[in-house]
Amino acid sequence: MRIELEKRPDVSKLFAFVSPLLALALTLAFGAMMFAILGKDPVEALDAFFVEPLLEVWSLHELAIKAAPLILIAVGLAVSYRSNNWNIGAEGQFTIGAITGSYLPIVFYDWHSPLILPLMLLLGALGGALFAAIPALLKAHFNTNEILTSLMLVYVAQLFLDWLVRGAWRDPKGFNFPVSRDFAPEAVLPAIWEESGRAHWAFIFAIIAAIGVWFMLRFTLKGFEVVVLGQSERAGRFAGFSAKKMIWFSFLFSGALAGLAGISEVSGSIGHLQPAISPGYGFTAIIVAFLGRLNPLGIVASGLVLALTYLGGEAAQLSIGISDKVTRVFQGLLLFFVLSCDTLIYYKIRIIWSRIRGGAA
Repeated sequence: MRIELEKRPDVSKLFAFVSPLLALALTLAFGAMMFAILGKDPVEALDAFFVEPLLEVWSLHELAIKAAPLILIAVGLAVSYRSNNWNIGAEGQFTIGAITGSYLPIVFYDWHSPLILPLMLLLGALGGALFAAIPALLKAHFNTNEILTSLMLVYVAQLFLDWLVRGAWRDPKGFNFPVSRDFAPEAVLPAIWEESGRAHWAFIFAIIAAIGVWFMLRFTLKGFEVVVLGQSERAGRFAGFSAKKMIWFSFLFSGALAGLAGISEVSGSIGHLQPAISPGYGFTAIIVAFLGRLNPLGIVASGLVLALTYLGGEAAQLSIGISDKVTRVFQGLLLFFVLSCDTLIYYKIRIIWSRIRGGAA
């Protein structure tokens, strides 16, 4: 017996549209089964996970805080993936962006100027782009698999951050804890509406990035180039587009947005560098990108959904006493069902039976 996937000649537009919703429904159904196995009331658990975090204004601010880096990173990854360049290392670019953007408030901590915050954001985006340039260089000029190189560089970035905050950038007044100096007020990303919560401008950056990239993909020549080269490199060459230049563009662009997300998270939410600055935003953003169908506007909605899993997971730990690992399980289930639904929409499953001849199959 052999199982093969055969591409469907006609793809249902209806099923392609509802595929993310179907994946979400299946995730909730299997999540309810998981809670039942854990000995929890499924209705109460799902309510704690997905409804309670939406009932308070301050909680909505927290949702925006967690959605901002997911949307920023996923929008950049959408450009990369649609051009058929697989940047899996956004978590590392997020980390390097946080490091490079934190250089000014940590090293020049006595400098107080309105210029410091814009320069931090610029350095963060530049750091993420330069770190993403490493797998771009290896793929463009040495034909190296970008999935492996970008993924392995994540651990380089995380270990570099750990080394910095335990060494050269450790706060001399921090009682030997592995944290940097707290950022000065001028280096902190301001809140959008401070009276009601602490959601900061990173969420505005994410919305602007999503709208800007949607416009680029829909109405500009560069967006057309991304789509054409992603679907057929040969057709792109006939149109005069360079696949090598697109590798550089997609990696630098996605790395810059990941780096901007990194420094925005550190400046707006944490206020200093520490060994752990991300619960895995760079990897979760991959799920966000595919759940949003690699459409920047869809990514805004999917980013809020995945942010809710983080927020709901924290709330459920307190209210019903479940492990924080449940959040990861939900995210993994969601990615599994998104990919499974898409596969069944675009392909038919064929089972081929082999006859046994002369005692051999």
